[in-house]
Amino acid sequence: MKAINLTILALFLLSLGCKTRSEEKNPMDLVLASQNTSIRKVVDSLDQYEIQIIYTRIDRIEDSIILTDYKFQVDDRNYFYPASTVKLPIAVLALEKLNSTDTLNRNIRYYVEGDSVENTFAEDIVKILTVSDNHANNRLLEFQGQDDINSRLADKGINPVRISHRLGVHSDDVTTMPLILYINDSTMGTLAPIINTPPLPLNLERIKKGTGYYEDDSLHLDPFDFSYKNYYPLNAQHEVLKRIIFPQLYSEKERFNLSDDQREFLLTAMHTLPKEAGYDPQEYYDGYCKFFIYGDSKENIPEHIKIYNKVGFAYGTLTDCAYIVDEKNKIEFILAATILVNKDGIFNDDNYEYEEIGIPFLAALGREFYNYEQETKKAP
Repeated sequence: MKAINLTILALFLLSLGCKTRSEEKNPMDLVLASQNTSIRKVVDSLDQYEIQIIYTRIDRIEDSIILTDYKFQVDDRNYFYPASTVKLPIAVLALEKLNSTDTLNRNIRYYVEGDSVENTFAEDIVKILTVSDNHANNRLLEFQGQDDINSRLADKGINPVRISHRLGVHSDDVTTMPLILYINDSTMGTLAPIINTPPLPLNLERIKKGTGYYEDDSLHLDPFDFSYKNYYPLNAQHEVLKRIIFPQLYSEKERFNLSDDQREFLLTAMHTLPKEAGYDPQEYYDGYCKFFIYGDSKENIPEHIKIYNKVGFAYGTLTDCAYIVDEKNKIEFILAATILVNKDGIFNDDNYEYEEIGIPFLAALGREFYNYEQETKKAP
């Protein structure tokens, strides 16, 4: 009884502390008031950059985990192109599907019929999470089909989400390609094509962007229409990540159905750096797919800091959704943000301010929240 009372008292004191901190200073307000030039130039022109941000403070008391969300301009109705961020749910759901089939596992080799590239599911997931490989993602989409991906996310309460096309090739074909699987050394199996539902146009704010776009080397002076593109808003990205990192906070129906071994594999892949997966560190430096804190630097990420995340960048939009852990300094938080950098308003011209505005903003944003966490830990 005494132990129970102490736990209740600790939680009560924590709630008072959180309330006091929240009333005194909202961390989102503090960070966005930073005089860092990479943040200021964006915050001073909010309409131009269409930023959305979610910061989650994580408090632990004994066995309890308390997540407190702070949001800035987050609105599912305001469309942004999610780019490669969609690869994370596609990878997680591929593991889930493998777990539901007795004859399959992540180490089985497979290939798309008509293609000469063979990989295991595990290899493709590592490629996705370390260097954001488009072909690996598309193979996992062929394995599942768009309808199955969308319905399983909705069943877990992760919506609205709409995966409608592959990446890189941007194929709008609603029928998947057949897959050839090596069941064992002497047996091969074929997964038949899956016919999916043609996507309907999205009815969202800011679904048409800019003043023009290039198509087949011709400039069209009309807004670029994203109505048939993938849709994966920041709230949904945040919910996917929280279910991966903190599955115990969700009901069984809302969780991803992963074994302990599969989840450990996924978590390891999420924080693995390209050089640790065998990629050239000169081309694929540590911050290559880690925009927060390190995206604007070629320096190595310290071993005591792990970033579990998935980034996306295309059509002038940069997005990152990350669980950031500093094991040495006992710091952990979740951060998700997106920004549009397309000053000339023309899409498909490869003239986006990724290096000048977008990545410096996300890197500085990550550092400011890290510094906030560090100062909070020092506070009495």
